[in-house]
Amino acid sequence: MRPAVEMRRPDGSPVRVLVVDDEPTLADLLVTALGYEGWDARGAGSGAEGLRLAREFGPDVVVLDVMLPDLDGFEVLRRLRAQRRDVPVLFLTARDAVEDRIAGLTVGGDDYVTKPFSLEEVVARLRALLRRSGTGVRSGESELVVGDLRLDEESHEVFRGGEPITLTATEFELLRYLMRNPRRVLSKAQILDRVWHYDFGGQANVVELYISYLRKKIDAGRAPMIHTLRGAGYVLRPAD
Repeated sequence: MRPAVEMRRPDGSPVRVLVVDDEPTLADLLVTALGYEGWDARGAGSGAEGLRLAREFGPDVVVLDVMLPDLDGFEVLRRLRAQRRDVPVLFLTARDAVEDRIAGLTVGGDDYVTKPFSLEEVVARLRALLRRSGTGVRSGESELVVGDLRLDEESHEVFRGGEPITLTATEFELLRYLMRNPRRVLSKAQILDRVWHYDFGGQANVVELYISYLRKKIDAGRAPMIHTLRGAGYVLRPAD
């Protein structure tokens, strides 16, 4: 089941995202994650390739690494702006220096994310840029629905069988991740990366702890939806 919230172009076609990053693993990961959003995402491994794809593909938003093997991200953006002045750009940078952030925004970047980052953060920033530019149009409501479980991403309200459930901020993020991937087995490592944004140094028991918190609130007195697959991870499924 796909999330009920999608962002599409005004003509109804998928949002187009161009990812320019010379780290193949990271670029592939971003393209795959954006594909899960229902977006048409493509990757480029250099500045020159990114500019070529921008001309051919016509992206609605660009994810652009600052450090590239040929042209740096700032130069790519300058040339990109000569082609299309309106396309929003999200900079990726491994450097945390304030001057890099200022430089990126000064040359026309719209936002930035510092590595290492969570995929959820990148998606959220891109959604904000698309809304701001007027390109991304929401289809459906701002809700995720799995069986009789309903989560509103904007109001942060959660209901099961129509009954409200109160969650902490971390519990909400964990449930949101599970509901964005219904029937899909998620490992502890994946959950740590998406919800806590970093590795706990092997202390994956924090996932077990928060899964137990969720079960007490979501499954208590009801047919269970959160299941453990020993040695594999956790999966959220509609109750039988």
